[in-house]
Amino acid sequence: MIVLTRLNSTRLAVNADLIERIAQSPDTVVVMANGAQYVVRETLDEIIALTVDYRARVLTAARTAAAQAAGAAPAPGAP
Repeated sequence: MIVLTRLNSTRLAVNADLIERIAQSPDTVVVMANGAQYVVRETLDEIIALTVDYRARVLTAARTAAAQAAGAAPAPGAP
């Protein structure tokens, strides 16, 4: 999940894997796979960065869990 801010300053968490597209003209509109649309304060580039960070955290957690399940030490730099 990534946390975004609506124009009225309320925050919402969206599943980054369900984002279908993002448009910025001038407001940023996030369109979800189910058709829901959210107008948010973050820019297109900020949302992309949040999504990349989210996916990196998921991969790191998966690697750590796999290493622990196998009885090995976590990879260097892993939490």
